Parts: sequence; structure tokens; C-alpha cells
Amino acid sequence: MLFAKAGLSAAAISSLFIIWSVTSFALEIPSGVWADIFSRRSLLVIAPLVKGVGFALWTFAPSYLAFALGFVLWGAGGALRSGTLQALVYEELTRTGASDAYPRVIGRTHAMGMLAVPAATALAGPVLAVGGYSAVGVASVVACLCCAVVARTLPDSRGRAERGPAYRQVVRDGLAEIRRAPSVRRSLLIVSVLMGVAGALDEYVPLLARSTGAPASATPFFVLLVTAGMTAGGWLAGRGTRWTVPILMVAAGCLALGAASGRAAGMVLVALAFCAFEWATSNADARLQDQIGDESRATVTSVAGFGTDVVGVVIYAAYALGSTWAGPGPLFAVAAVPLLLVAAMPAGERPEPEQVAER
Repeated sequence: MLFAKAGLSAAAISSLFIIWSVTSFALEIPSGVWADIFSRRSLLVIAPLVKGVGFALWTFAPSYLAFALGFVLWGAGGALRSGTLQALVYEELTRTGASDAYPRVIGRTHAMGMLAVPAATALAGPVLAVGGYSAVGVASVVACLCCAVVARTLPDSRGRAERGPAYRQVVRDGLAEIRRAPSVRRSLLIVSVLMGVAGALDEYVPLLARSTGAPASATPFFVLLVTAGMTAGGWLAGRGTRWTVPILMVAAGCLALGAASGRAAGMVLVALAFCAFEWATSNADARLQDQIGDESRATVTSVAGFGTDVVGVVIYAAYALGSTWAGPGPLFAVAAVPLLLVAAMPAGERPEPEQVAER
């Protein structure tokens, strides 16, 4: 809406989204390497500040150039956070002997983030009505500043090291981790597919809800239902992990059946499926963290983030192509296939704490 108000055409707005995506792709892995060289907490402080500068440009100097630069900064901020947060949380928990708590902590972090989205959306309307786009922009900048302040309070034992490893050495270590360990490659694939497919499909949930024949006024309810399912899945992460494979298989079936049913009641099955996917993603992320060493932890985790982006783009393209001859229901059902396949690829048991400490 802000871009359109500034006089940008649909093509120009689309080009901004492309700039955003390209920036995120280009910086995903390099930012992970930086997190393995420098203080991870410092990068988590810088990330929201970078985004905040972008929002400030949008608010006080609205123009195509400012919007483009803002998306570059947003993409950079997202890349700086991706992989860095997981690496810091896992390593600090490991230092206190609580690595088993990682899936629960990271899952609940995701859950709280998902709850914040509808809360912010609900607040945006009144703020926009009272102060216009300027008020929303200022609130966005303030929110970024608050994120930076909170990030500064995180522990970072590793950040006190006198000197980190060289850039090339971190890259070599990360590639070596992936090459020599089939379990790491499986975990990377599982995380990428789970996050990429579920994340991309989430964008099409409103279309799926409308295809059931439910009134347009009910669409927000179904979107909220799926969001609630994902939130519950994140909150339950770390529990019942030995049942990951059968639960994922059942979830893929629920997604296919619920979407293909063409009925509003089928959205309940879809919500349950997304609940399981979010739960399984946090557990898969935990297994990945268990299998890699700290010196290249953020780098390898960023590879998973890059893989997630690639899978997401493939899903977007496949959905666009498939929509020429099929509706949302059949497309969601087909998308359940890679999720079913990945369920048959367990990444193995989590190592014992002593094994993790040895790394």
C-alpha cells in the first residue's frame, strides 16, 4: 500500500520483491560465515538495526530508490540473523549442559514470533488510522531498536574469544562437515524441505480456504486456525521426538486429505498438518545442530537456510505452473508428496551430550 501510494506500478513493486529475494539469497551463506568468525551476539544486534534503517528510509524518504535500498537492508538483516541465532542458542545451551533443551527453546521462539505477526497486524489498522504511514513506519523502526536492545542481553561466551578463525578456514570447515557426514547432509535436506515446502504453502492458505466454498468472511478464521496450529507445533517442539517419522507421515496424509476434500472442515486437517510440520522442523534443526561443530555451526545452518529458500522458490514456481490446470486443493495435495518422502529419511538419533561436548 505504501509503495502504491508513492506512485509505483505493479511491475515496479514486483521488482522490489525480486531485489529483496536476491539479497537474501546472496548473503545467506556469507552471513553464516561471518557469524562463525565474529561475535554472534553482535550480529544479532546489528541485524535489526540494519532493517530499521531501511524502514526509516521508507518512512522519511519514500521513493523507488529508497524502497529498493530498504529491501536490500531488510534482506541483509534477515540473512545476518539466519543461522546466527540458532548457532548462538545451541552453543550457549551446550555450555550450560542443557543442549537437550534446544528444540524446546527454538520451537517456542518460533511460536512467539508467529503470535506476534497477527498481533502486529491487528495493531497496524488503528495506528494507520491515527497516524498514517508515518506512524506505522516510526513504530517499525522502534520495534527494530527494541529487538537490538533485547539481542544485546543474550549471552555470548564465544564472542569473548580474542580472535576468530579466518574466513576461508571457516568455509573449508563447513564444507568438510557436509562432505564427510552423510547424516549432516540428510539433516540439511530434511530441514530445507520441511521449512521450504511448509513455508511456501503457508502463503497460499487463504486461497485454499476460499476454494472450499466457505464465505470470504471466514477466510481470516481459517488462516488463524493454521497459524494456531503452527504456533502449537512450535510450542510442543522437543517432546515425543522418537515419533517424528510416523507423525510426519500422518501429517502429510492429513495435508493431502484435508486439502483435496474441498470442504471447509478439511482445513482442520490442514491445521493439524502444519502443527506437525512446525514441530518436526524444530526437532530436525536440533538434530542438525547436534551433528555439527561450533567452529562452522552458523555456516552450516545458513546452508540449510539457503536450501530452504531454494525449495521455497521451487514450490512457488510449481504452484504458479500447476495453477493453470488445477485448484489449490489438488496442488496442496501434490505438495504433500515431498513431505511424505522426507518423513522416510530420518536424520538419526541425537548424539549423547558427551559426544556433543567432544566436538
